[in-house]
Amino acid sequence: MRLLPANPPPGPTEESFWQSPIRGPWMTSILGSLLLPFVVLVGFTGFMSHAAYNPDLGMNQVVPRDGDLDLLLFDWPTGPTWLYALNQGLHTIVGIMVVPLILAKLWSVFPKLFAWPPVKSPAHALERVSLLLLVGGAGFMWATGLLNSQNYYPWNFNFVVAHYYGAWAFLGALFVHVATKFTTLRTAYAERGVLKPLMDDVAHTEAEPYRKGGLAPEVPEAPTISRRGLLGLVGATSAGLFVVTAGQSIGGPLRSVALLAPRGRGAGGGAQGFPVNKTARLAGITPAKVGPGYRLTLTGGSGQALTREQLTAMPQHTEELPIACVEGWSSTQTWTGVRLKDLAAMAGLGAGQGLQVISLQEKGAFRQTTLSHDQVMNEKSLLALQVGGEALSMDHGFPARIIVPAQPGVHNTKWVTELKVVDV
Repeated sequence: MRLLPANPPPGPTEESFWQSPIRGPWMTSILGSLLLPFVVLVGFTGFMSHAAYNPDLGMNQVVPRDGDLDLLLFDWPTGPTWLYALNQGLHTIVGIMVVPLILAKLWSVFPKLFAWPPVKSPAHALERVSLLLLVGGAGFMWATGLLNSQNYYPWNFNFVVAHYYGAWAFLGALFVHVATKFTTLRTAYAERGVLKPLMDDVAHTEAEPYRKGGLAPEVPEAPTISRRGLLGLVGATSAGLFVVTAGQSIGGPLRSVALLAPRGRGAGGGAQGFPVNKTARLAGITPAKVGPGYRLTLTGGSGQALTREQLTAMPQHTEELPIACVEGWSSTQTWTGVRLKDLAAMAGLGAGQGLQVISLQEKGAFRQTTLSHDQVMNEKSLLALQVGGEALSMDHGFPARIIVPAQPGVHNTKWVTELKVVDV
């Protein structure tokens, strides 16, 4: 018994409904070929960011340790100092720039959404399910990623955890899609060449040969844009997104026009005019907590408690280090303070041990972080007391904050109140 009529209902389910002469296997193949390396780069840098959190240490993990698939769990290096800034800059900038290419790729295959009948066989049903994971995964990953970059969270789930698992689902579906469509891509290039269709202007643009159930139109309309025109439009849109995004990471004149980076343009003038993710007020830090009664406790062999005056009396070191956020912004600043290795020695740090850094903030994520032995012993790792030659402002972590080379910004803990020796 036939459940659906043999002939498609009028409208988009009819192949004659779709008439663009530049839509076809070649266009879909070239868009997919351009898109794939960028998607792989965004995925790779995303997993590198997960590794940068050193999730094996203490309570650093955001994704539950029994659910992170044990991928890339190694001690994140402390050099080069700009490593994490580069990683997150690429992840965010490329992730935003590639959106026009994703939309163009979806446009090229949009008629397939209305293919009739919706399901032809069990194998066809599995293919459509994989496409649902691919398209749905792309939509979820990019929509939530873009909203995260704008500091807007209209959901009740943990963004980092959902983004991590969503990446696995999306990249798995992408792998299946590439494997199953490789023959189609190879055939399209063999028939029309890789670049030859880009030579045609609008007047010479012709539709690809029609094949029933394919992407080329059955009844093509007159062209209004060439294939190279479409790719040029996509490229120009991506370039525009670069202009209003990249300044958050690379600085310079572009920083002032980083309109899609609400924190990447800075927080005002002066030596401490670089971005702040969490203000002292939001963290519950009051002047009373950081006043004369403040002490930095070294928990370990010595159990000392140091005032800020005692910290400033210790040998001071100055380093130029970037602070980089998972959202993509970064800013290189001149930090002055006490080397962590000197404080760790006072606390009795031994081989195979690291430091747990505890903040004065009473609630919220990342109240504490754990640093590896290598991070603590790096010559450039500081308990910073000044930035830009000035005492830290409260928003930037007064009376003391951590600054470690190549460390995710959220782990450069502010308002530090305790350094505790722990096994790592």
